[in-house]
Amino acid sequence: MRSMLLVAAAAGIIVLSGCSKSKTQPEVKPDPVPGEASVETLAPNATYTSAFVGQTRIKGVKTTTTIIANAITSSLTAPWGITTLPDGRLLITQRTGGMRIVTTAGVVSSVITGIPAVNSSGQGGLLGLTIDPAFATNRMIYWVFSEAISGGTVTSVAKGRLASNETSLENVTVIYRSNTPTNGNAHYGGRVVFDRTGNLIVSSGERADNSSRVLAQSVTSSLGKIIRITTNGQPAPGNPVFSQSGALPELYSMGHRNPQGLAIHPVTGNIWQSEHGPRGGDEVNQPQGGKNYGWPTITYGLEYSGQRVLTGIQQQSGLEQPIYYWDPVVSPSGMTFYSGNRIAEWQNNLFIGSLSGMHIIRLVIENDRVVGEERLLATEGQRFRDITQGTDNALYAITDAGRLYRIDRN
Repeated sequence: MRSMLLVAAAAGIIVLSGCSKSKTQPEVKPDPVPGEASVETLAPNATYTSAFVGQTRIKGVKTTTTIIANAITSSLTAPWGITTLPDGRLLITQRTGGMRIVTTAGVVSSVITGIPAVNSSGQGGLLGLTIDPAFATNRMIYWVFSEAISGGTVTSVAKGRLASNETSLENVTVIYRSNTPTNGNAHYGGRVVFDRTGNLIVSSGERADNSSRVLAQSVTSSLGKIIRITTNGQPAPGNPVFSQSGALPELYSMGHRNPQGLAIHPVTGNIWQSEHGPRGGDEVNQPQGGKNYGWPTITYGLEYSGQRVLTGIQQQSGLEQPIYYWDPVVSPSGMTFYSGNRIAEWQNNLFIGSLSGMHIIRLVIENDRVVGEERLLATEGQRFRDITQGTDNALYAITDAGRLYRIDRN
């Protein structure tokens, strides 16, 4: 299968508008900033008041550069994570348990072996991945996966060396496991990136059910947290000290629901993160060490039943506000900042795969605030799972249906 999309906003070839999970909600024209229309036209699930102007439904923007997007392959099986190798090829995880290497021409390798068994039931499986900053010499890969252990399943992190013949991983070691197994199969989180200090940042979900999600507020559990560890899986030097007793030393931030997106800002080096809300309340945050991001005490979402979550508040002293949120949800997944030189207007913009929204989100950011939003590839009808920038400065995005898109100027 080969699909092509031409985007030329200035010429009016395609209007970049997204869609939401529900097709039955009435259309509205929200105007959070007077005179500036949002890309979202569906009514919100909740009538909450945001904490500041521009926290949601920011003005819509359009790329003026002519963009071409090609599906260079459609033969992947449930791809979940993607990263770029130094030679420009793409390394991709498949949720069922295999990795593949794909060239920028769409040639897919055989499955790389040697990966520990994953529990791929529900939302589990082989999840996010990253390569060592010194991969060119040490060939080390790090990945997150859902693992069955005594007591249930956990979010785990492993590492291994890609063999010289690229058919297997060598000396594979599980370096970190969540300390809180559950019997559920959802909300593993599952992304991993390197920070500027050479340590691993890992997202861990709160595992979804009513009994486990409250542990996002417990410093003695790794559920609902951003974790910061060394490449050997130990708590990273300089981790924050939480005031509550018994805090795990690997914790970086807390109060997260299902964080499926992590990225490092190319200029500031700050961590950015996205997470799924329930019915509304998807978030983008900039996690800071020792801070609490609120879930489930505060949220801009509702229970799937339509009831308020817990006491139904959105703001509380000592709990951090999201930089941006969506209602209705877009289901934000993997994300990356654009630092290339091919499309000047995209410089330092944040690109996020949208699952239920079936588009790629482009957020324009100034001074750590979202000032514009665009929805790309919305006509493709794909659940975009992850996105990365290639060595050629194009963007590469994978979808649940097995496609790999290359997105670049025409």
